[in-house]
Amino acid sequence: MTLSALGAALAPPAVAAPATAGASAPLAGAIREEAGGDVKRFYAARAYRPLWVRAGKVGPEAATLLGYLSTASRDDLKSSSYDLDRLEALIARARGGDPQALARADVALSTSFARYVQDMRRPGKAKMDYADKSLRPKRAGAETVLRAAAFPKDFGGYMKNMGWMSEHYVRLRALMGRALAQGASKQAMARLRLNLDRARILPGPYTHHIVVDASSGQLWYYGSGKRAGAMKVVVGAPETQTPMLAGKLQWAILNPYWNVPDYLAQKSIAPKVLAGRSLASLRMEALSDWGPNPRKLAQSEIDWPAVASGSEVLRLRELPGGANSMGKVKFLFPNDEGIYLHDTPERALLKKPDRHFSNGCIRLENAGALGQWLLHRSIATKSKTPEQAVALPVEVPVYLTYITAIATDRGIAFRDDVYGRDS
Repeated sequence: MTLSALGAALAPPAVAAPATAGASAPLAGAIREEAGGDVKRFYAARAYRPLWVRAGKVGPEAATLLGYLSTASRDDLKSSSYDLDRLEALIARARGGDPQALARADVALSTSFARYVQDMRRPGKAKMDYADKSLRPKRAGAETVLRAAAFPKDFGGYMKNMGWMSEHYVRLRALMGRALAQGASKQAMARLRLNLDRARILPGPYTHHIVVDASSGQLWYYGSGKRAGAMKVVVGAPETQTPMLAGKLQWAILNPYWNVPDYLAQKSIAPKVLAGRSLASLRMEALSDWGPNPRKLAQSEIDWPAVASGSEVLRLRELPGGANSMGKVKFLFPNDEGIYLHDTPERALLKKPDRHFSNGCIRLENAGALGQWLLHRSIATKSKTPEQAVALPVEVPVYLTYITAIATDRGIAFRDDVYGRDS
């Protein structure tokens, strides 16, 4: 979900409130006169109540914003773009409590904050394929940015935690500060900025979404302004990489089949059959084609030497069950790469520090917990019917990213660039 969609989804309906609700009539009137454009529409929807002023004083959130603006180089932005001297002067004049001065400070802070968020959310050099085009970043209007900021009950917490950005961006921003202070090498800075750009396009925690990091083999899921859970995952091997990809999860498939990749049918299954194994003992079945209504093939109908040599391609699938490579469930989102998230019986791989072993799909440490979060109910079912398709109550964005930068006691470091994407 883009920041624009976030604002539309989160911001409460515009309900006219009395000008005296949360603000004096003179202050509300002064804000009405001072604001313009998108910023004025934001204030109008809240009866011209201030965002930054409380009890006749500019609140501490203003200092938080000034701190961000003064360190905008961490965001690959220029502090000079935000006229810090003017903001500080307006805040100083507002200390006397004059409604006009308070209004000017409040509107100026809102205007600068909206510009800063818009600039931060602007895509950088990171590459991402958008399987769902609605997730492609779009520039949000000032009204959208401000409505999203005004929605949380704790505005101070929203500002302190940079609630409009991903926690991964916030972590890398802090790391950028350390790198700048320590005079990191030009190569390290370029690599860190690329990592920051990858995190820049991730949503903030008020958007329900999932992030999979193919560098660390970790998954996180978010909603309602916080991280809802995390787990280890197995991701693509260097030769079968998990792509940088964003889409929307739509379906849970319970008791799934596993469609055997052609190269495994040739290199693994066919040799076992030629050595005397039966498809039944392998819990496999062969199908006539890849259409919606294929015919099941008897083992004797198949030219196994041709399959083993690669001169004939065979559709094989593993039957559902506890040992099935998909486990109990897989979660699907439309994409041309054939990527999905799924349960796995191979628990040993999840205990390894390096978890780059899959064919590109994401194997989940705790598919049940993720399914509970996605479906709002347990994925457990007594039915043994294969391929039970369950639509998710709402489509949930999933972002497959690649973040190698980490903090150490000595400063900045990077994980091994197993996919070669940082160079």
